[in-house]
Amino acid sequence: MTYAIIETGGKQIKVEPGRFYDIELLSAQPDEKVTIDKVLLVQHNGDVTIGQPLVTGAKVEGTVLRHLRGRKVLVYKMQPKKKTRKKRGHRQEITRLMIDSISLNGSVLATGETTEAPAPAQVSEVDSEVGTVPPPEALETNAEEAAVDTIEASATTEA
Repeated sequence: MTYAIIETGGKQIKVEPGRFYDIELLSAQPDEKVTIDKVLLVQHNGDVTIGQPLVTGAKVEGTVLRHLRGRKVLVYKMQPKKKTRKKRGHRQEITRLMIDSISLNGSVLATGETTEAPAPAQVSEVDSEVGTVPPPEALETNAEEAAVDTIEASATTEA
């Protein structure tokens, strides 16, 4: 597993290729590529590279998916005994960023895997026989035969 810790918007975020993250608003447009050079740590197959403070030559590349607004945070101020009350709301502007790749010293360590839908599996004859339901006519005849067998069995036990 490859991951990196980046700094953006005054926050440190652990990112992995192929995942998206909500970060502080970036000035890039949707579907635009973004390169983040403030990489604090890179981990690839057990090898950890720690920066002091940044890892030299490390880059994280991503694509801006869209811009949106976060949840509303309510702020309520009041002064006791003064009849002063203020209720305000705030919604932070955020950017949804899809991480495409993590690279170190020019070599790409990991990229986001784009998996396609798997092809439907071949159904064998055994599986098709087990999973099928008999037609309703067959069920009716089986029920009639079972009723006749029950009547015959009760008649033989009485005799």
